[in-house]
Amino acid sequence: MKQEMMEIVNQVELAPRIFEMTLKGELTQEMVTPGQFIHIRVPREDLLLRRPISLAEINHDNQTCKIIYRVEGDGTRAFSHCQIGEKLDCLGPLGNGFDISMIEEEDVVYVIGGGIGVPPLYELGRRLKEKGANIYFLNGFASKDVMYYEKEFSELGSLFIATDDGSYGTHGHVGMLIDDVSKKTTKPKAIYACGAPGLLKAVESTFSDHPHVYLSMEERMACGVGACYACVCQSKKDPTVNKKVCDEGPIFKAGEVII
Repeated sequence: MKQEMMEIVNQVELAPRIFEMTLKGELTQEMVTPGQFIHIRVPREDLLLRRPISLAEINHDNQTCKIIYRVEGDGTRAFSHCQIGEKLDCLGPLGNGFDISMIEEEDVVYVIGGGIGVPPLYELGRRLKEKGANIYFLNGFASKDVMYYEKEFSELGSLFIATDDGSYGTHGHVGMLIDDVSKKTTKPKAIYACGAPGLLKAVESTFSDHPHVYLSMEERMACGVGACYACVCQSKKDPTVNKKVCDEGPIFKAGEVII
């Protein structure tokens, strides 16, 4: 973990309130595991808490990384107003990331994401493709208007999309895609998911007997380094034990914590 003033080299609005920001700096050399995040200080003196944002893409050659975030409050709104050339105080990379050590060439892998839980799955997909895996992406969005990265995911594997309002792809939530895709493939070697609790619960339930199911949890954070216990969840084996999402997560194995 390091801290650096990273330079904004690009920022685009992918969809209404959804922004992709490209940051440059030596901190990227520390980013080696997909699924980790960086903790970014908001460039406003009245907003003290950093904002955790997952890494969507890492490019070591160019010393750049991309983050994708949705404007939901004052902090992310401040990020959306930042201009190319400005610098942001970044701390990271944080979290434990996705385990892909068991994946071998030609293995079938499911990668399941919903809404703003989709971004970290892109870098995961890039790493899985490097290993020669057969990747099936199942992405869910509220509507066609807020979709993003369709082309990018399609270039890595087979992409299936669901929208809540039926404006694109399958009409319904992303969990409805699981049965359809399961009929078209052999048993997956691993399943990775990131999104709202409802999605993670559906994935955990569907693959309850699978040994390699990894869930990335979304949680509000304060310190981001495991010191303040503001982002805890309960252990499923022992509910009296708390797990820190920022430090021991954000990725947990299915059955490890109560979602």
